[in-house]
Amino acid sequence: MASVHLSEVIENEKLTNLTPDIDTTRIKIKQPDINRPGVQLTGYFEHFEPARIQIIGFVEASYMAQMSDERREEIYDKLFSMGAPCFIFCRELEPDRIFMKYALKYQIPVLMTKKATSVFMAELIRWMNVRLAPCISIHGVLVDVYGEGVLITGESGIGKSEAALELIKRGHRLVSDDVVEIRKVSEQTLVGNAPDITKHFIELRGIGIIDVKTLFGVQSVRDTQNIDLVIQLEDWDKDKEYDRLGLEEEYTEYLGNRVVCHRIPIRPGRNLAIICEAAAINHRQKQMGYNAAQELYNRVQKALTSRRDDGDEEDD
Repeated sequence: MASVHLSEVIENEKLTNLTPDIDTTRIKIKQPDINRPGVQLTGYFEHFEPARIQIIGFVEASYMAQMSDERREEIYDKLFSMGAPCFIFCRELEPDRIFMKYALKYQIPVLMTKKATSVFMAELIRWMNVRLAPCISIHGVLVDVYGEGVLITGESGIGKSEAALELIKRGHRLVSDDVVEIRKVSEQTLVGNAPDITKHFIELRGIGIIDVKTLFGVQSVRDTQNIDLVIQLEDWDKDKEYDRLGLEEEYTEYLGNRVVCHRIPIRPGRNLAIICEAAAINHRQKQMGYNAAQELYNRVQKALTSRRDDGDEEDD
């Protein structure tokens, strides 16, 4: 199961650690869900999920401020004994001394942020969903082409990296070469990125490893990209029929999500970069409601209907 260290959350969200003596590197978070313990502060602990990050906003802080010291001792002891990765106070709200006493007793970090509660929660959930999403690694190349994430797959040596290099020279951006890590961040969205070791590198047979970021500049790379389209390269087979109209979409599936897939036959003389550009633009056009293949079909049907009507008039 994927996990993220609490120290990474602190660094990414720029949180202030009010309990620096507690080691945050040993605390792992395994689910992106968070909790605002307002109900628990009233004494109701049924269905409390101790694996979630606990968020204290203005409402919770106001309720805590009007509690008596005796009630705080009782509730805080119960709350901290249930366990939690950490407590985060929003709007720079400060915990009271009794809260801090039990935080240190049970060794649960207390953190603080300047951000408003709703804004902070939205950012944290989005980031956690990406980091803790189901993940697989596949062999391929991921390129941002006109804002569309194009995943190029195919057998080793078929020309994926060469196509990516040509796309980069034409102004597009590399996300990953050779190995692409794919994360399912929602039922509709797949996000791809490169492993840290191979980030911004391309392997070209006969030349070796090149650093795209150094050679072509920072505008030629990006860290992550949604996967919108898959282009599967394969050797040309003269006995195989290939789709020439594209009226019906083909799909491939990753982590249960379907992605539009084009199977492109390779033979000498075909410019893969231009084909990838055309596929990306055509995919975007379809997303905007225009399908060139359907338009051609409609024109043919209209022409046939017109000829049939003209024939009927001549017979009359």
